[in-house]
Amino acid sequence: MLNISGLDNGIVLDHIPAGMSMEIYKYLNLGKLDSQVAIIKNASSKKMGKKDIIKIAGGLDSIDLDVIGFLNHKITVNIITNGKISEKKTLHLPKKLTNVIHCKNPRCITQYEKVENIKFYLANAEKREYRCSYCDSKTTLVE
Repeated sequence: MLNISGLDNGIVLDHIPAGMSMEIYKYLNLGKLDSQVAIIKNASSKKMGKKDIIKIAGGLDSIDLDVIGFLNHKITVNIITNGKISEKKTLHLPKKLTNVIHCKNPRCITQYEKVENIKFYLANAEKREYRCSYCDSKTTLVE
């Protein structure tokens, strides 16, 4: 069995569906962090069968919880302080997203002009549907 040591202070993203950790790594820009990041893929889980786990040394200020909630709001976010879980964050689908997804409408202004903040808003939580703030095109997420 593989043993990854615990964190003194940091964040553990748990209950990530198996195979999704690299997508989260990319969306959170974890490669640009100057702190340790451990990715555990296909860990055994009684609840899920298999799951991924990401451990990030350091503070929560480097992580955008809205991005994680957007990707999968069922992921558990554990804050580790002095080697123990000090807090568990509950995630929700964010009401708005900025610079996380891009509009796929070829006529949207974001396709042909430099728009600094590409914004989407949650239009329908049950359908996991977001709409572009510029052209109102919809993007539906699948888990």
